[in-house]
Amino acid sequence: MASLKDAQRIVLKIGSALLVDRVTGRLRADWLAALAEDVAALHGRGADVILVSSGSIALGRGVLGLGTGALALEQSQAAAAVGQIQLARAYEEVLAPHGLTTAQILLTLEDSQDRRRYLNTRATLEQLLSLGVVPIVNENDTIATDEIRFGDNDRLAAQVAVTVGADRLVLLSDVDGLYTANPATDPTATRFDVVEEITPEIEAMAGDAGSGLSKGGMKTKLMAAKTATGAGCAMAITDGFVMRPVTALEEGANCTWFLPKDDPQAARKRWIAAMKPRGTITVDAGAAAALGRGKSLLPAGVTAVEGDFGRGDPVLIANPEGVVLGKGLTRYTGAEAEAIKGAQSRDIEALLGYPGRAALIHRDDMVL
Repeated sequence: MASLKDAQRIVLKIGSALLVDRVTGRLRADWLAALAEDVAALHGRGADVILVSSGSIALGRGVLGLGTGALALEQSQAAAAVGQIQLARAYEEVLAPHGLTTAQILLTLEDSQDRRRYLNTRATLEQLLSLGVVPIVNENDTIATDEIRFGDNDRLAAQVAVTVGADRLVLLSDVDGLYTANPATDPTATRFDVVEEITPEIEAMAGDAGSGLSKGGMKTKLMAAKTATGAGCAMAITDGFVMRPVTALEEGANCTWFLPKDDPQAARKRWIAAMKPRGTITVDAGAAAALGRGKSLLPAGVTAVEGDFGRGDPVLIANPEGVVLGKGLTRYTGAEAEAIKGAQSRDIEALLGYPGRAALIHRDDMVL
């Protein structure tokens, strides 16, 4: 069975019902402070941690006196604008005493569907994690419309896990796992400890959302599980209402683990390998040798560029004899790659007129 003990990169999803008291509309400060202890413990043993948090609309509607009924889109956006400030400040205040810096990332569905935005998001998150920061991710409810929404933070959390190559995704929920039926209405319902494959029979067991504050139900959690496990990330559903829920999970609390077939890196490499190339980048012998040692491809090692490709497109990588070494996702367009081929990374800004990334193809975006 999967666990958190050997996890290197963990995404924690926190629902509105855990963060905000449904009666008062106020933040559950004691619970959040206890969660911060969990995050600090994970971070202290070397794991990267990303929080995907609901709560901005729930907090904002309380401040604005919008009640507990359904909100119009513009009301939700106004509530999110007010609540997001409070939510970000709350995370900053509980994590700072542990020596942890926080950052706010707001995303919409368009950001994951557009290749350029996706790569920018990935690069930003990677840089934050490399600096020891704990990113707080939420859907950008202030600008999202129904057409460009993830619709729930379960699926957003899964997409974030895929984007950063996480090996564990934990959905802190108001239920302690996947059951054969709704345990609130069916006393014979039993919980799955492990799901190795999400079959049509498993999907048929999922119900709809049950909380007045949250939008996600078991259906959305299974959708998240499909996304995460397909990218090599194990996912757990567990009860988040207990104090220090991550510690409880590590100590054997009830949960359901969904197991992946591959690890995140292998899954990503397989995905890149299956993509249709949009061009070819030829490298010199020195660069070819460096790639074989696991290095990224720098502009200095490029001798020729073929194809009209965009940033993020897959391209073939060939050695001086024209033998294809592998494939990778380029961080520059074909025109930009042509302009900087053979150049040192420090000269990119002078050649393009703006600062660029040091690597033309990063080793994490390459399969040889």
